[in-house]
Amino acid sequence: MKHLYILSFLLLLGILSGQAQSGTVTVNGTKRSYIAYVPKNLDENRPLLISCHGMNQDAAYQRNMLQIERVADTAKFVTVFPEGIDRSWDISGDRDINFMKALIDEIVSKYQIDRNRVYLSGFSMGGMFTYHAMNKIPDQIAAFAPISGYPMGGATANSNVRPLPIIHTHGTADDVVSFSGVQGALNVWIKHNGCPTTPKVTKRYRGANHITRRVWGPGNDGVEVVLMEMADKGHWISNDNGVYTGDEIWRFCKQYSLNKTSPTVILTSPKAGIVNYCFSPKEEAVFPDVTLTATASDPNGTIALVELYDGSELVASFTEPPYSVSLSALKPGKHTFQAVATDNDGETGSSIVEMTCSAPQAALALSQAFNENGCVPAGWTTYDSNEKRIGYSGGYSQGCRILQMTGSQHSFSYGLYFRNIKGSHHAGYAKYGLTESSSTLRFTPGHYELRFKICNWNRPQFSPVTICIERADDATPVVSTEFTPTVNIGNAASNNFTGVDQQTFGFDITESGYYALAFYTADAEWADAIIGSLVIEAKDYGASAISSLSDDAPSDQGQQVYDLQGRLVGNGHAASRQSGKGIYIIRSNDRSAKKFVHVH
Repeated sequence: MKHLYILSFLLLLGILSGQAQSGTVTVNGTKRSYIAYVPKNLDENRPLLISCHGMNQDAAYQRNMLQIERVADTAKFVTVFPEGIDRSWDISGDRDINFMKALIDEIVSKYQIDRNRVYLSGFSMGGMFTYHAMNKIPDQIAAFAPISGYPMGGATANSNVRPLPIIHTHGTADDVVSFSGVQGALNVWIKHNGCPTTPKVTKRYRGANHITRRVWGPGNDGVEVVLMEMADKGHWISNDNGVYTGDEIWRFCKQYSLNKTSPTVILTSPKAGIVNYCFSPKEEAVFPDVTLTATASDPNGTIALVELYDGSELVASFTEPPYSVSLSALKPGKHTFQAVATDNDGETGSSIVEMTCSAPQAALALSQAFNENGCVPAGWTTYDSNEKRIGYSGGYSQGCRILQMTGSQHSFSYGLYFRNIKGSHHAGYAKYGLTESSSTLRFTPGHYELRFKICNWNRPQFSPVTICIERADDATPVVSTEFTPTVNIGNAASNNFTGVDQQTFGFDITESGYYALAFYTADAEWADAIIGSLVIEAKDYGASAISSLSDDAPSDQGQQVYDLQGRLVGNGHAASRQSGKGIYIIRSNDRSAKKFVHVH
């Protein structure tokens, strides 16, 4: 009797479940194949999920790994597993993009699926292709679900692409496509989508100890970016502890459709993630004016109203374009700018951009942003005589970028690497605060100190680094110093290195304005450097001036002694003896008396 029950169950399962069907479609003269899983009793206008296999795998393997038939039978959607040419995908050109277009047309014709609810996923190289498709066919895919794959050369988001919903699944122990590059790829789209930069975090997701779910959103058009972080999982699709990757992909994607009826509004300025720093006496900080500009459209009507907010404060409203307003005298703190559009049917859409205005009263640790391997942090611009990178940008595995030091002994954990490929003058640099970047750095008159750790990356004979304070708008140098490292890491982040001492560079600012902090390599082919620690500190405010001249050597050991390039050479009489003859600047203990001293 028990065997009869089992047989009856299997027969019922066969009636209720769908079928896997093979098919072909010709694209540019080449016959391409696929496997389609179609639920029984499929109605018209149901969704389609396309799932691409990894390199050296095939459609049948991907179907077996994803295990999505159960949820497809219940939710009634078609799943297609396409075959790549030579078991791989074109992740830079249009060969397989054209395949996806033809495949969608084919499935629409065969099964009358809803074009507005087509979703794309892929594992490993298929995940890389999924990212590639985000910029190529965003008008045909409603949501994207890469698994264990991202662009190895750095993710990009074309400016004309709509906000895209993305769910990325990845194991932290992946030894093929490293987990360390995931966040950089996602950050590009978090920024593009106008999502909040701080995620909502759910640990032990759905009771699974190994899963942490991070959600950035909602952003523009209400989209979210989600990371399913699978602790200690390797390079495979994870289906255990009651959590199936395919189920989670469907649960996310089914929320999205290309067929919108609500209005779309986008804040085109300011850029997302801008940080403006101003060093000044308390309550005297000045920040740049900001212009809020929005665009709005409605797919089935007209825009009746656009409102612009700074936090909860309504700052402007418009019944017709242009939707733009300038704000001045911004206060310190985080500003959440929002645009809300209402259409003639009363439906609304919103867009959010965050900007921070910070007035550090003492020290600013710029190296706190050195916390993500393979990125150029926000506010930084790098150039190696071949490629300029403006932060935030991420996903880099070569060239100027943040490197995570993994040796058992290291003087810092993360460092910003920059280089000069051709050796031309000032053709290799890392700069913070350029007008083209997402951050500004304003100094009021006063005396400042820059504390830094710098070593060479792959220069056994060592090469100097020039450190310069420049005007942000035209790169006019204000003050500079040269430092030659004494430590070379040896071209591998896994190498041990110690003895990178913190250096100090003191400088005076005599005129309020916006400045850039610049680090230049030597003018030599493949000269390089890596910055591991970086702090700016305001020592005192007020215009610099010479209070007196003296031929006497400094006598107070508490007095700070600087050379004319602003470099701290020591304290008191001992410093003057070590430095020899010359003209020096003395600052006394109360930091008020300043004078030139000629030491005999």
